[in-house]
Amino acid sequence: MLLARAPPPSPSAFNSPTISVRAFHRRRLAAPGAAATAASKSPSLRVGQKRKQVASVANPLVKHCVKLRDSAAYRRSCRRLVLVGLAPILEICRLGLAAIDCLLLLDGAEVPGELHELSGGNVVYVSATVMKKISGMQSVDSTEAIAVMHMPKHFCDLGDDEGGAGLDASFQSPKRILVLDGIQDPGNLGTLIRSACAFKWDGVFLLPACCDPFNEKALRAARGASLQLPIVSGNWCDLHDLVTRYGMKMLAGHPESSSDGSERTHTLSNELADSLMSESLCLVLGSEGNGLSEETVQACDLVSIPMEGEYLLY
Repeated sequence: MLLARAPPPSPSAFNSPTISVRAFHRRRLAAPGAAATAASKSPSLRVGQKRKQVASVANPLVKHCVKLRDSAAYRRSCRRLVLVGLAPILEICRLGLAAIDCLLLLDGAEVPGELHELSGGNVVYVSATVMKKISGMQSVDSTEAIAVMHMPKHFCDLGDDEGGAGLDASFQSPKRILVLDGIQDPGNLGTLIRSACAFKWDGVFLLPACCDPFNEKALRAARGASLQLPIVSGNWCDLHDLVTRYGMKMLAGHPESSSDGSERTHTLSNELADSLMSESLCLVLGSEGNGLSEETVQACDLVSIPMEGEYLLY
């Protein structure tokens, strides 16, 4: 098939971690005295070491975390990201995809041993008010833990790095690259990155107007894919450099009935897919609202996927 390089990874890769979220909830919902005793015996505290606590939203650490959550530019300058929720943190750590810089736990919670080792003991207990401030949520029911993590080394912003060197470091003789054109919904962006990872493509290229892949919602939707798949953010000049450097063919998904190029839109068939098997490809997908940019329509061979029934284009 056109999209597949290899069979998708086994679903077992995303099975529940060794330490279950349900078990963590049971420990947290224990009697207050028992929770305090468990926390006091936590392996995060060495002899003579004080328990780190933050109760004020004015604390510099809280301000740092909030800025990491809200600002893509700040995330990239610090090379750090914020992951909210025990389940995704355990999932990412179990797969060994990112290192924890600092682990924030809701006051009274017990440190899961697996996370303690991966955080290097850098655990901070925070109040419910602080947890709400950092997570941006009104409730702490599903936000017992927040992790500040290192951004993956294979993420490259060509606006900051040397173009050619950044491309070479991220993509080495790529055969399949997913290019996203103006995808602004973080949930959709994360899902597309996860799909590229499932099909074992070589990476993702983000054109301007795409949202940040390390937005908290995008991270959740990607389910760890954005931390293991090379991602490059650049402009059309950078993309042309990539295509020229590796001799790649450019395709773009496009509605057959659209008026801005449908006369040269090819229907994706078995014959077309077979003819492209040996080609190195960039597949460009546009946003739901605006579709493909004019640059993409002009630069790519347009393909549509045939669908049964009648569909309206808004």
